[in-house]
Amino acid sequence: QVQLVESGGGLVQAGGSLRLSCKVSGNIFSANIMGWYRQAPGMERELVATVTVGGRSTYADSVKGRFTISRDNAKKTVYLGMNSLEPEDTAIYYCVADLVLTIATKPTRAWGQGTQVTVSS
Repeated sequence: QVQLVESGGGLVQAGGSLRLSCKVSGNIFSANIMGWYRQAPGMERELVATVTVGGRSTYADSVKGRFTISRDNAKKTVYLGMNSLEPEDTAIYYCVADLVLTIATKPTRAWGQGTQVTVSS
């Protein structure tokens, strides 16, 4: 069974840094766009950043200049480096990936289980 396995969340003080990782577990043909969403308590889930197979990235305005998304296609892993963290960044962070399971199938969206990031003031 194919899963997205996240790691790297935790508690950090404002101004600190964290790095999230998300690895595709299981056999796939390829991973197309990969990214991260987050959901704060009482808020809707919002897109944080995405990265294409070729490395082209996009960011939410609220994290530009502070967060960096990257991926290692050989390791089937996407990363989110977070610097200058603010209490407003506190949320559950979800990895997302459009996976192609076999050469004959269309991409399907997969989600990670979520990892908690808490930034204290």
